[in-house]
Amino acid sequence: MNKPFRGKSVRVLPGSAAVMAAVLVQAVPATTATSAAATAARTAAAAPQGLSCDTGKHAVDDHTGYALCRNNGSTTQTFWVHLVCGWSPDVDGEHVTLSPGQSGQSTAHCAGLGTGIGEIHVRP
Repeated sequence: MNKPFRGKSVRVLPGSAAVMAAVLVQAVPATTATSAAATAARTAAAAPQGLSCDTGKHAVDDHTGYALCRNNGSTTQTFWVHLVCGWSPDVDGEHVTLSPGQSGQSTAHCAGLGTGIGEIHVRP
């Protein structure tokens, strides 16, 4: 079937739209809403042993991320936040050393020209 397009003809193959849609569905990851329990499970799994951490984006600046951790272990621990920044280079926050029972925060900032924070990790 020929369809005119600005003075030129374009040939559309039968079923090609369905094939292209199937390719696009496989190429683009699906995003799903996560529950608070699933988010907490991911955060707990990402924290090094002996630390309990909360991670997130800054309330006003989507390019700034943090890890707020408490040392629940019996030895001194050091951690830092690692941000996956999309198109910009990934960045690490300041290294924070905590004695047993102490809490502390590490922050980092993705470049403003990129797509913002894609993932937040806590590194030992």
